[in-house]
Amino acid sequence: MFLERMAVGVYGANCYIIGDENTNEAMVIDPGGDAGEILKVLRNNEMQLKYILLTHGHGDHIGGLQELKDETDALIYIHKNDLYLLEDKDKNFSSRMGGPVIEMTTEHFLEDGDVLQLGDIELKIIHTPGHSQGGICIHVENMLFTGDTLFANSIGRTDLDGGDYQQIIQSIKEKLMGLRDDTTVFPGHGPASKIGIEKTTNPYIK
Repeated sequence: MFLERMAVGVYGANCYIIGDENTNEAMVIDPGGDAGEILKVLRNNEMQLKYILLTHGHGDHIGGLQELKDETDALIYIHKNDLYLLEDKDKNFSSRMGGPVIEMTTEHFLEDGDVLQLGDIELKIIHTPGHSQGGICIHVENMLFTGDTLFANSIGRTDLDGGDYQQIIQSIKEKLMGLRDDTTVFPGHGPASKIGIEKTTNPYIK
C-alpha cells in the first residue's frame, strides 16, 4: 500500500494520499490546499484518483477540493451532517482563511459502518461527531485517520458550529479506544500517535 502525508494549505493541515499498488487506484483524505502538489504526487506514482474523502467540512481541510475535482474524475465523499458546511463558504470558514473559497456539493455520503473498496484495500468509516456533527474517522488496515477528532495528546476543538465537548469525548472513548493499541493514529494536524499511547497519556480521555 502506498501512503504519503502532506502538510497543505495556509494552516498546514495533514492531507493523506493512499494508493493500492496492484490497481493504481488512489484516494485523498482532506485536501486542505496545494492541489497542484497533491496532483504531482499522484502523477509521479502513476495513480488514478478514485475517491476524495473529507473527515469534516471545515475550510482548512477542503481548500484544494475544487481544483482536485476539476482535474480528476474522483468522487467526493462526506458525512451528510457536514454537507451544509461544504456548501457554504462562510460556514466552512474558507471565505476568511486567505486561501481558495470553497462552496461545493456532492451526492456521495458516508455513514457509520460503511466500507469503501480501493483495489484490495478496505476503508472502514467511523462516524465520530463532536468537532462537527458530520465528523468521521477512516480505519484502514492498522491505521486510523482521525481528522480533527483525535490528535496526539489532544482532541479537536468543540467551540465551532456543530461542536459538542461531551459528544467528542463519547465518540473517542466508545468508537476509537476499542481499537488495537498498536493502531497508528494519523490526525488532521500534527504528528502521528498510537491508540495505546492515547489511552495512557491523552489528558482528555485517559
